[in-house]
Amino acid sequence: MVFKRREKRSAWQIAADFLWPRGGWGRAFQYLRHRVRRLPDSPERIARGVFAGVFTTFTPFYGLHFVIAALIARLMNGNILAALASTFFGNPLTYIPIGVISLKVGHFLRGTEARQEVDGTLVETFFGAAADLWRNLIALFTDREAHWDNLAVFYDEVFLPYLVGGIAPGIVAALVAYYLSLPVVTAYQKHRTARIQKKLELERQAKLAEQQDDAG
Repeated sequence: MVFKRREKRSAWQIAADFLWPRGGWGRAFQYLRHRVRRLPDSPERIARGVFAGVFTTFTPFYGLHFVIAALIARLMNGNILAALASTFFGNPLTYIPIGVISLKVGHFLRGTEARQEVDGTLVETFFGAAADLWRNLIALFTDREAHWDNLAVFYDEVFLPYLVGGIAPGIVAALVAYYLSLPVVTAYQKHRTARIQKKLELERQAKLAEQQDDAG
C-alpha cells in the first residue's frame, strides 16, 4: 500500500498530526508531492486526480472530502490515490482563506450579504448549527423540542454561499494544480524510466562480458 504506516498511530497522534504534521506542513507537502509523482499511472490520470482532490477542498462537505474526491476522480478517469492525497491541500493553514474566498464569492454571486449580527462570527455559526444537530438528535429519543433556527442560519449564511462560491475558485486552483503537477510527474517518470533502462543496459553488458570471459 502506498500510504501504509509501519506503526499504528493513536487517536491523539492523528489529531495532532492533522493540526501540525511532524516536520511542519512544508515537509508534509514535499512528502505528498513525492508520493503523488511516484504513483504507478499515467501523468494525465495522476494530474486529473490532483485536480479532483484540490477542487474538493473548496466544497463545504467537511468529513466527506475523501469520498467526494474519489467520486470526482472516478468521473474524470483520474487516479483516485492522487485525488485522496491532494485533498490535503485543505488543511488548518488553508481552510480559513479557502472559506473566506468561497463565502465572499458565493454571497456576491447570490447578491446577498452575511448577516453577522445573527451569530456574531462564522465560528459561532458553525457551533450553533452543531448544537442544533445535537439537540435534534436527542429530541428523536426524548420529548424535547427540535430546533432548526441555527441550522437555517448556517444553511443560508454559510453552506449555500460556500457551495456556490467555491466552484469558481476551486476550478481555478484545481487547474493550476493540474498544470503544475502534469509536467512534474511526466519529467519524473521519464527520468525514472531512463534510469531503469540504463541500469538494465549496464546489467546486460556485464552479463555479456561475463559470457565472453567464460567462452574465452
